[in-house]
Amino acid sequence: MVGTEFFGNFDLASAAIWLFWIFFAGLVYYLQTENMREGYPLETDDGAPAPNQGPFPVPKDKSFILPHGRGTVTVPSGQRGDRPVLALQRTSKAAGSPYVPTGDPMLDGVGPASWAPRRDLPELDGHGHIKIKPMASLPDFKVSAGTDPRGKPVVTGDGEVVGRITDMWIDVPEQLVRFMTMDLNPEGTGQTRLIPMNFARIKRDRVVIRSLYAKNMADIPTIKGTEEVTLLEEEKIMAYFGGGTMYADPSREEPLL
Repeated sequence: MVGTEFFGNFDLASAAIWLFWIFFAGLVYYLQTENMREGYPLETDDGAPAPNQGPFPVPKDKSFILPHGRGTVTVPSGQRGDRPVLALQRTSKAAGSPYVPTGDPMLDGVGPASWAPRRDLPELDGHGHIKIKPMASLPDFKVSAGTDPRGKPVVTGDGEVVGRITDMWIDVPEQLVRFMTMDLNPEGTGQTRLIPMNFARIKRDRVVIRSLYAKNMADIPTIKGTEEVTLLEEEKIMAYFGGGTMYADPSREEPLL
């Protein structure tokens, strides 16, 4: 019979299944190591290397060419070059013990106010155009439904009037309002801050921000430009408002029973 001496007792079905398992194990290893290009090598909350890095090694550096002429990014080593020392203190020496802020958590960016080091460049759409722009620079956009917040006073969680809305920032491709521009004085001082739309409630006669109090408004992170907001600036603004839901009032840190 043809092939009897060559194959002998070799089982093609068994060989096929073993080849599949070898391929599958290699695929799992490849996908897991590629997944480790972000967030690795692991660190403790103190910034020291974590003692347990997992069963898979950190992959070698790989450079990716970014679209729209934004250069390259190298990961994993290039993902975070200068992580700041977090203003946190462990409550116990035991592993897994909670950390407490040592300063002003909203300014230090810890806990609910923590932010990720995103690129300090504006987000672009698929055509390379800036996504989020102030409505004042978009003549084709107008408020077609709901309440227009422009000109309305801004009221914080402690009931204080802290400013007024002067403009809105539109996500052009999505046609959504992402931020509102607030002048810090109802009379108009020129000191403006951005309010994330999802942290505001637009009423008939006012705009309410429950997460912050009047004393917190001046410390809202600012933006460098007037016609664009960067990913890092967005991250810090959102983190500040998110941190206010817990840290703006000491009573918010107490347990709810």
